[in-house]
Amino acid sequence: MNAPSPPPLKSIPAAPDGLRAAGPVLPRAAVGVPTGAARKGVRTAVGPDPQTGDGRYIVAVLRITAPKGAIPTATSTCLCGRDRSVVGHRRVINLIADHEAHRDACPLRTPQERRIAA
Repeated sequence: MNAPSPPPLKSIPAAPDGLRAAGPVLPRAAVGVPTGAARKGVRTAVGPDPQTGDGRYIVAVLRITAPKGAIPTATSTCLCGRDRSVVGHRRVINLIADHEAHRDACPLRTPQERRIAA
């Protein structure tokens, strides 16, 4: 069994019959390039990475959703493990107050040494 030959394509050039050495490459004429520019190089200013932060990161998030004409919902999450969700006007207001109180009591925001000293 022979594999079928591939269909002829227009963009495939014919292969050369033998090997031949490459000819010498002539330098191109540079127009508008000052002489000696390659030896001078380009100065670059390497500074600090602008993407790096200042050491701060988000610890707690309070997410409130209150579409017009619908019942509001809120979620309070913290990296210390706190995760609370509520539905309703009064409960959302209470969760906002509870979230603010948690900021002062969270062990990630207030290390144990500072709380004992206070």
